[in-house]
Amino acid sequence: MRIASTQYHSTMNSALQTAAARLETTMQKMASGERMRVPSDDPIGSVRLARLAREEAALDQYRDNIGALRARLTQNETLLDGISRDMLAARDLLVWAADGGNTSDDVRAMAGSLRTLVEGIHFAANSRDQEGRYLFSGTASATETIVRDDAAAAGSRYAFAGNTSEQNVMVGNGVAQTANVSLDEIAALLNQLDRAAETLGTPGVNPNDPAVRGELVAALDGVDVGLASVLGKIAGLGGTQNILETLETNHANVSLSNKHAALDIGQLDYGDAAVKLNGYTAALQATQKAYAQVSKLSLFDVL
Repeated sequence: MRIASTQYHSTMNSALQTAAARLETTMQKMASGERMRVPSDDPIGSVRLARLAREEAALDQYRDNIGALRARLTQNETLLDGISRDMLAARDLLVWAADGGNTSDDVRAMAGSLRTLVEGIHFAANSRDQEGRYLFSGTASATETIVRDDAAAAGSRYAFAGNTSEQNVMVGNGVAQTANVSLDEIAALLNQLDRAAETLGTPGVNPNDPAVRGELVAALDGVDVGLASVLGKIAGLGGTQNILETLETNHANVSLSNKHAALDIGQLDYGDAAVKLNGYTAALQATQKAYAQVSKLSLFDVL
């Protein structure tokens, strides 16, 4: 059978290009350390890597959410701790004011300190984040938490303007944690303390008057109820942060496992690659030499 020169050269060029392409692909894989440069290199392995990448992206988002949530919960806990300290200080003042040995001037001085504590609690309850959102207004974060009506009478000046709805943040697959704390009970406490301060600040007030003592007892009961509520919220925040720490550790462990799995699937076997590289190199060199020798032949050489 006779083969035309054009057909021969075309066949050899195609063979050389294929061998060179295989050699180049192997060298690129060895340079990058990746076993799969395109999905067709290993379709099943490529699907597994895609799934691992998708799961890793979700874990990164969950961990980012956990970091932001922990920062917010820490801020909430710090503010609530300050409110609880002001409540304790108010309670001490009320207990002191209930002492029958105080004079009218003594309790009037206490009234001034009590008003300062009321203002401090009101200010802390209306705390906002750096974006201007109220922290303790539930989902109504654009609304002031506790509003004050200066025209109203003592005991009815403060009102809760937010809501008690929860802001949930996804911190895992199907796992959500509440990001906010509502202080709806603070308005009633502020009204009780405000009324007690108004009573104690009345000129000539008699600390031993049954009506005055009844006002002080009611205020003390209100402080105890409010303090128990705030301390419960602080404990809840601590428990939530412990849960978040556990979740973050679990996410980190899963992420590490995914990275190891991705390495096992996608990492190049350099020993196998080196053998293939040597084979492709030898095949390319042999093809080039054979092509060079055959190209020199002519029919006139055998005439």
